[in-house]
Amino acid sequence: MPLIGYLDNGIRHIGEVRGGDVYPIGTVEAFYAGEVDAPAEDATPIARAELTEAPFVPETARVFCVGINYHSHAEESKRGAGQDLPKFPMIFGRWESTLVTDGTTVPVPPNEEGLDWEVELAFVMKDEVWMADKENARSHVLGYTAFNDISARRKQLATTQFTLGKNADRSGPIGPELYRPEELGDVDDLSVRTTVNGEVMQDGNTRDLIFKIEDLIAYITDTVTMLPGDVVATGTPGGVGLGLTPPRYLVPGDVVEVEVESIGKLRNEIVEHG
Repeated sequence: MPLIGYLDNGIRHIGEVRGGDVYPIGTVEAFYAGEVDAPAEDATPIARAELTEAPFVPETARVFCVGINYHSHAEESKRGAGQDLPKFPMIFGRWESTLVTDGTTVPVPPNEEGLDWEVELAFVMKDEVWMADKENARSHVLGYTAFNDISARRKQLATTQFTLGKNADRSGPIGPELYRPEELGDVDDLSVRTTVNGEVMQDGNTRDLIFKIEDLIAYITDTVTMLPGDVVATGTPGGVGLGLTPPRYLVPGDVVEVEVESIGKLRNEIVEHG
């Protein structure tokens, strides 16, 4: 059964989804510390509709994002900016505070023309990992989810540093649920899609990834010890707004939906910043 996060008295909790109900497991902190891992046998279910959902990761989680990690996106980046196929994973960071759930409104910063969309398969780590090897790297994955790496392109492209352009307020929708590996089957063959106001903008498949999940974990963990609850967003396929002629961006009133096969769909409305 998939997992979701929710708030209980202002504290982030995690629970297991069964139909329209959520069976509490415990606080997010206790879950990622390994103190609890499943609902108690006598757990009282809560109607999901009554909950205030929250990201299912710790507030201390690091979010590792991967740039230009689909061959189709590499091709459009080469056409538009002369970017060569990367020799190593292009890792940049997001702050956990940018993560939001399905249905959250996303504001356009005042000096941006609009925001760009990026559908991604993301995964969450279940334990502490240092110097992972590719053969066992996937054993450290707790689960998989969908992610929209919404980007403020003007700020992102103003310098060679991505940080501000990738950390606009509420610009990291994640979810809607977290699925354990055994619940999904082959994550190397999942369709990923973005629609804007119902129009398909991205339509790709994780088969097209340049660096696979095990490559990313091994690459990161020879420098950084990954911790339980850390997130890796694996990159986006071709079809981003920046790659269109002329570029097209999300503006207030637009609705962007990203979907990863077998995981689900994130739907977010774009609004004025205020």
